[in-house]
Amino acid sequence: MARVYIPALLRGFSGGREVIEIAGTTVREVIENLERDCPGIRDRLLESGRLRSNISVAVDGEVSPEGLREPVAPESEVHFIPAIRGGSA
Repeated sequence: MARVYIPALLRGFSGGREVIEIAGTTVREVIENLERDCPGIRDRLLESGRLRSNISVAVDGEVSPEGLREPVAPESEVHFIPAIRGGSA
């Protein structure tokens, strides 16, 4: 199963767990299976069936241009990366 790294802001949904092993062959399947284990997390990652604009996903260290369609292997690492905002005007 893939190792999914949960961002600090979403660990309230995972019972404080930083890493969860989840099955799935695509990022979409991983999120759906993650929802079963961590109810409510899907709505924090998706909006209208797409990744929220403030979330990126990296599979095996690469930020995915495929988004939810990105393939996930059983030995993959999946990171959900919240956008960082701010800076000078």
